[in-house]
Amino acid sequence: MVYKEKVIKKLYYSIGEVAKKFNVTTSLIRFWETEFDILKPKKNRKGNRQYTDEDIEQISIIYNLVKEKGYKLAGAKEILKKDVSGIKHKLELVESLRNIRKFLVEVKNSFP
Repeated sequence: MVYKEKVIKKLYYSIGEVAKKFNVTTSLIRFWETEFDILKPKKNRKGNRQYTDEDIEQISIIYNLVKEKGYKLAGAKEILKKDVSGIKHKLELVESLRNIRKFLVEVKNSFP
């Protein structure tokens, strides 16, 4: 019988880890918390923010609207009020297309 190690997945991420993932400052993430109602990370006894995968998904949506698409905060808030699930679906499609592109580039580079 083959032994397989379990992949340990973190339940909570620090604000520094999240900021590094999106290549933004921690102060920007704290600012987004005050501006967007969908972003409410849990805080521990010390008051440190603990971000779940769901929180990171919310930040991903905000990051996409504000940083990648160039919406102002007011415009991003309006879009989030109207259709959060539609935005999540579009973001998932874009991510899967990026993964396909990455795979195809790797295949292309593997041949001389």
